Amino acid sequence: MHSDDVRMDEDHAVRADRRPVRLLLINPRFSESFWTFRWVLDEIMPGKRAMNPPLGLATLAALCPSGWEVTLVDENVESVPLLPETDIVGICGMAVQFGRQSELLAYYRAKGYFTVAGGSYASLCPEKLEALADTVVSGEAEYVWPRFCRDFEAGAPQPLYAEKGVVSLEDSPTPRFDLLRLDRYHSAAVQFSRGCPYRCEFCDIIEMFGRKPRFKQPEQIGRELDVLRAHGIRRVFFVDDNLIGNKAAAKALLRYLIDYQRRHRWYFSLGTEASINLAQDAELLTLFREAGFEWVFIGIESPDADTLRETQKVQNLREDLLDSVRRIYANGIDVLAGFIVGFDNDTLDTFERQRRFVMASGIQTAMVGLLKALPRTQLWRRLEAEGRLVPDVDASDNCKLGTNFVPKRMSEAEMLTAYRRLYSQLHEDRAIADRIRAKLAFLSSPARPSPYYGRDGVLMLWRLLRRGILPGGPPRWAQFARSLPWTAPGKVAQAVEDWMVGLSMRAYAERHLHAEDQKRVAHAGRLREAIDRALARYRAEGTVSVWTESLAGRMPQLHIALNDWPDRRFFQRAARQCERLLRRTSSTVTLRIEVFRAAERRHLDRMLRRLCRYGDRVSIVVHERLRGLVDIDSSRFHLVLAQPPEGRAV
Repeated sequence: MHSDDVRMDEDHAVRADRRPVRLLLINPRFSESFWTFRWVLDEIMPGKRAMNPPLGLATLAALCPSGWEVTLVDENVESVPLLPETDIVGICGMAVQFGRQSELLAYYRAKGYFTVAGGSYASLCPEKLEALADTVVSGEAEYVWPRFCRDFEAGAPQPLYAEKGVVSLEDSPTPRFDLLRLDRYHSAAVQFSRGCPYRCEFCDIIEMFGRKPRFKQPEQIGRELDVLRAHGIRRVFFVDDNLIGNKAAAKALLRYLIDYQRRHRWYFSLGTEASINLAQDAELLTLFREAGFEWVFIGIESPDADTLRETQKVQNLREDLLDSVRRIYANGIDVLAGFIVGFDNDTLDTFERQRRFVMASGIQTAMVGLLKALPRTQLWRRLEAEGRLVPDVDASDNCKLGTNFVPKRMSEAEMLTAYRRLYSQLHEDRAIADRIRAKLAFLSSPARPSPYYGRDGVLMLWRLLRRGILPGGPPRWAQFARSLPWTAPGKVAQAVEDWMVGLSMRAYAERHLHAEDQKRVAHAGRLREAIDRALARYRAEGTVSVWTESLAGRMPQLHIALNDWPDRRFFQRAARQCERLLRRTSSTVTLRIEVFRAAERRHLDRMLRRLCRYGDRVSIVVHERLRGLVDIDSSRFHLVLAQPPEGRAV
């Protein structure tokens, strides 16, 4: 037995007569982005709340002592408990979650809970979290988390636990999938390897996990799949940043998966991330197809060879990228891809080159982002040395407008204008249809029908037609009909999925990327005036306060405060007017609840149900005294956790 295991057993003996340690793990809510596919989840898959579960927290839970009572809450699918019965609150987070992670840490720490911060951002920038949490866990958790657990039980937890060595993934346990609400996700997640052998200048993965891939044994993956199969999960995403970083290990895994799938009647539909050199290995492609991989995400970044050399993405230079994509299609595997604009070699003409490549390749899930310099990367270090980093700019999501450094061959304003135009062009109905046709000309039918193409597939098609195609009118109907492979029914499901993706990305771009020109701002102003008229009586009575925060040329940010409890008609009017504002503009709404009447809470509930599809732009502030009475779903809305003055319950 390992000496650490002996120590753990001794600690349990010491605590035998004590109450078990209670641990609450929280995955903070993501703000909406292309990656959240919010339109698809809301309109086409209403039973699903997020794409993938927090695998890291499920793994962390499995590393806890067996006597601990562990609860896992993913705020993307369920509300966080405001007064949990727990001893420790552990909150993870990627860079894009840092704002919400910070807010949650501050709230629970102020309530007297012992707080622990972890996740990929804590691994890259532990210093950003040291003042926010009692303990920071930096790096991979397999060895340092058990040390924290022992120290906490002994009453001597340290402020920082940082993994400096090399973690063997053979020591990584089967994640606690039983703690997740798996039915609320589009797919489950497993991880085979960590690390990538390449040197891409902008990538933070090699900074966290190194350039020598480490991997589990295939039998470990088999045990994880057994657990997921027992939970009825059929879609699985291998979250490796490059599944083929070690080709020999990847091939061994794929052969194991083929045997596993054969024994279980091809139960799982699989997807993953890999480098483009997958296309140059015929054996790998055959194994991917036979193992049941339906799609692969590839970092293409740019069709420009000089740009790829500049950013050290040499693995993309071995053959024509379009030939590589089409060869993957020919094996019945769909290609999702990431693209980046803003490298030093790029000019405004680069946007058009990117558009032409995306259209010719038929890639529908084309995540085109603006280059951001992530902390601790080679790019970040180079730009810092050149004096080109812009301080205090959020660089967490490259699909958000703006960047955190000074571009070399275009101004930032020019870059943003071209970026908006690119997304507008890519998500016109004709462009969606043209990409589907370009893909299906090369995509072979899958080796086996997806397990999802039964009754669920029919329901998704019906919802797509009713909520996505029909609202577009005759022009969209025509493009949809033109895109369908009438002579190849086995490919119809792919065309339907691509329409879901295209319309979802279009919906996001319309809400978050459109320029706030004078016409749009003026329209928002008129809607704001309509709200004033609709709520004039309540404002005059002092029941509510309504005000707007707005910078010149920007969308108004509406605030409504309930100073007293209004009648049913107020909630009906406010819901109707706020919904119009949120549907037609990119404005935000903040609702401040200072008074609450429990007997009439149904009126508030109806208003929130109407606004929940816009919940990413709806903030709700509940006074501290009322938080035990007013139950706000923080997975639907931004529940502001800063502590305001006391409110009144009546």
